[in-house]
Amino acid sequence: MKAAFLPDRGVIKVSGEDARNFLNGLVTTDVEQLQPGQARFGALLTPQGKIIVDFLITEVPAGHGGGFLIDAPRALAKGLADKLGFYKLRAKVVVENLSDSLGVLAAWDGEPAATPDLAFADPRNSALGWRILIPEDLKQKLADLIGADLVDSSAYEAHRIATGVPRGGLDFMYGDAFPHETNMDHLHGVDFDKGCYVGQEVVSRMQHRGTARTRTVKVVLDGPAPETGATILAGDKQVGTMGSTAGESGLALVRIDRVADALDAGLPLTAGGLALHLADPNAVRITPKQTVA
Repeated sequence: MKAAFLPDRGVIKVSGEDARNFLNGLVTTDVEQLQPGQARFGALLTPQGKIIVDFLITEVPAGHGGGFLIDAPRALAKGLADKLGFYKLRAKVVVENLSDSLGVLAAWDGEPAATPDLAFADPRNSALGWRILIPEDLKQKLADLIGADLVDSSAYEAHRIATGVPRGGLDFMYGDAFPHETNMDHLHGVDFDKGCYVGQEVVSRMQHRGTARTRTVKVVLDGPAPETGATILAGDKQVGTMGSTAGESGLALVRIDRVADALDAGLPLTAGGLALHLADPNAVRITPKQTVA
């Protein structure tokens, strides 16, 4: 088993007697069903349905003071805390940015020998393993406890990319992507049966009409890696944008209808003049009833 402390992640705490209802009315996932030892993947959206920030959220056991901890991009942690503070109005809720004292250890390629407090399985994809919320100075101690070799965070990045899970700021831009475009609907990040939340009307409409035409897909690099953000071309037609890469694997945000047409026409895909191809060509195939009107 491997473990890596992720310096790009921060932690927000939301506590108080109204915390559960408060969060459930704002985010895409069902916080009502959350329990200690579990986690949900979700996001806070704009009223137009675009992702402000995505995160993992877990309930804190009563022995640790209760409330909820949000594992979010550290660069966006303060902004998320401020946004939640803006929304709380008269709700009995306390929002704290704990990123200077609490971080995230990821563990994968096996099962932990012990399950520490504030540990949970990653709800997006079982291959991503576990997350443990700890101070950075305990990373070696926790790695030893769970029976993992402590490695650099770049190893986790390579694993994430190979697993096909996008990362905001690299594979899509915050404030500019809908949940469907980042595969949140496939990664258990949107609960379509819960009540209202910010941006819910737009997301539900996209779900009921069919998949978005833009999706994040896995690509295989046929040589050197294109730069993140490079335009992907099919012939001379723009079909997407290159995301993060590691070794021969990469992620890309593409117009699936345009890429499907390119595949049918036998056109090669390139980014920055470098060749690539889809890991799964069926990822861009949609049936007529799924097509967005």
